[in-house]
Amino acid sequence: MAAAQRERVVVGMSGGVDSSVAAALLQEQCYEVIGVTILVWSPPGFDMGNAEGCCGLGAAEDARRVAARLGIRHYVLDFKEIFYRDIVQNYVDEYRRGRTPNPCVRCNRFIKFGALLERADALGARYVATGHYARVRYDEDRRRWLLLRARDRSKDQSYALYCLTQEQLSRALFPLGEWAKADTRRRAADLDLPTATKPDSQETCFVPNNDYPQLLQLIAPDTLVPGPVVNPAGEVVGEHPGVAFYTVGQRRRLGLGSRERLYVALIEPEARRVTVAPGNHPSLRRSVVEADQANLVAVERLTEPVTVTAKIRYNMADQPAVLEADDGTPVDQIRVRFPEPVRAVTPGQSLVCYQGDIVVCGGIIRHAV
Repeated sequence: MAAAQRERVVVGMSGGVDSSVAAALLQEQCYEVIGVTILVWSPPGFDMGNAEGCCGLGAAEDARRVAARLGIRHYVLDFKEIFYRDIVQNYVDEYRRGRTPNPCVRCNRFIKFGALLERADALGARYVATGHYARVRYDEDRRRWLLLRARDRSKDQSYALYCLTQEQLSRALFPLGEWAKADTRRRAADLDLPTATKPDSQETCFVPNNDYPQLLQLIAPDTLVPGPVVNPAGEVVGEHPGVAFYTVGQRRRLGLGSRERLYVALIEPEARRVTVAPGNHPSLRRSVVEADQANLVAVERLTEPVTVTAKIRYNMADQPAVLEADDGTPVDQIRVRFPEPVRAVTPGQSLVCYQGDIVVCGGIIRHAV
């Protein structure tokens, strides 16, 4: 890229090895790179800025050291207020409704490719880049920006990025989309980056010890409303402290003392009731999954049924399915039919559909039949 054509890109630097190498790769490609670390809300009394997490003071320091090593500008942005408004409040509200949210999906859309894009505009940057393992390309035939899985399927993060709009995809760069994680580590070591051996963060950035019940008790004590635990026949088998502390498919921490393994099959927040069932019970398997807040990525509209593969949680292998079309269905809703029923469909999680490596669409699960 000639100097006169050099484009400016803001790289979201979380203080980890992936975003560090993403910044380095873009610099090698002759972009003008600006590193940015965002500070997000953390619960009162907890220090979430440790060196192994993301989006805290420790992460900002690690990112600053990488930026200094690369010789690029680095800024720290305080997004605590907007993060609490758009991510944390929704997170708590979803649990109140008996649903299980995925805050990373909302963060990608409203923070990393929402608020951060606005800051990129202020900095005169055309693009925002992150260390996500995914790919973006423009399809001339469809006249749409496409989101694709990463080459390294074991690290693919397209599931959490399906929500990006066409405008956001047009301004997104994912330098690691063609890379394997082992290669990323090696490049970080070759460049002598301070984050080369830093462990990956496995926690939700604002949840202490990844213990969301503890967080709910701290910031939403109104969720502590007990109610009955029942079996599929409606017989009371125990009591729970609040529906917000349970998720469909959950087996641990039920506290029922049953000899057989029981799983949460249904959560009814209005009745404050949690239904549990054995793992082979039909109530734990569903064939039709409906989602709202849908985002169509590879197509502008659904006019006929589409053969896809689909997944209902991040860590599952996608399954053959049919994305159904219905003229009466609102444009922000999708419905998928699985020939083989899938287990533990969880309202609040994301339903994402693929054709090969291409993300067709996705939405937030609201109902299953």
